Amino acid sequence: MPKTKIPPNFSVKKAHNAQQLLSKKILQKDTLPKKIRYIAGIDVAYSEQFSIGAVAVLDYKSLLLKEFKTTVCKTRFPYVPTLLSFREIPPAVSAIKKLKLNPAVFLIDGQGVMHPYRLGFAAHLGLVIAQPTIGVAKSPLCGKVQAFTNDGWAPIIDKHEVIGAAVITQNGREPLYVSVGNMVSLRTAISIVKHCTKTNRIPEPLLQAHRIATEEKRKTQNTFSYKKS
Repeated sequence: MPKTKIPPNFSVKKAHNAQQLLSKKILQKDTLPKKIRYIAGIDVAYSEQFSIGAVAVLDYKSLLLKEFKTTVCKTRFPYVPTLLSFREIPPAVSAIKKLKLNPAVFLIDGQGVMHPYRLGFAAHLGLVIAQPTIGVAKSPLCGKVQAFTNDGWAPIIDKHEVIGAAVITQNGREPLYVSVGNMVSLRTAISIVKHCTKTNRIPEPLLQAHRIATEEKRKTQNTFSYKKS
């Protein structure tokens, strides 16, 4: 399988500088409607040289799946720590553009501003689509977790700045790491993530998006194997 390489004219240093500049455009305050009707989850899977983007739209109150879209495109950028958004934005945006429903907010499987350059996948995507996004990660990328509050979350601080929160979504399980993507406050992001958690520590929109991405990956692998045989 050919390995995706960094484009010859791409500079990691310049990309980090661009992240720092773009991070200043992030809006860390609420712009959501008073009543959220739809919420979406975004996940990206990989198969051979392809990226599979999946978006699942759920009814916010019932958390029932209302719409989903997928896209399959060639992977143009390798995995580079701190530069995940350069790899995952193309398939994610392609899937989002297919939606008929209009989610009020997107949960992203990745970091928001809880990132060394304050522009993880969720934050970068939020700027690209100009919509509210929330980063939900399984591990912190930077910062130090502080003491937990009675509400089941702990602020994460880096360089004297609160950049996210460790959030207990299920008793007895490891916390999730929530951070602002764009156009939402941290407290609202925590509240939304908790609301969307049912029987699993992972919020339902992300579980659905992951399930859909995994199924599309299976189909892609079967198609690719058939063409090779």
